[in-house]
Amino acid sequence: MEQIEIFEIPSPCKGICQVNNRGYCKGCYRSREERFAWNTLTDQQKRKVIALCQQRYKRYLASKKKSSDDQSEQQTPFDF
Repeated sequence: MEQIEIFEIPSPCKGICQVNNRGYCKGCYRSREERFAWNTLTDQQKRKVIALCQQRYKRYLASKKKSSDDQSEQQTPFDF
């Protein structure tokens, strides 16, 4: 039995609408196909897309943290 949704699932759009080098929106992390099909998706499909977007955002943050950690390791203090 499928649970009935009382409220509509809103679009995760942040209004940035720029694509990164992997083809995902920099604002909401949806793919082109996910953005274009949003209004035709079922609530279950929308929840799946939102979960995927959250995973993509977490991976982005992890890669950003890793690159900043790598840069700080490359910088060595001066020994006097």
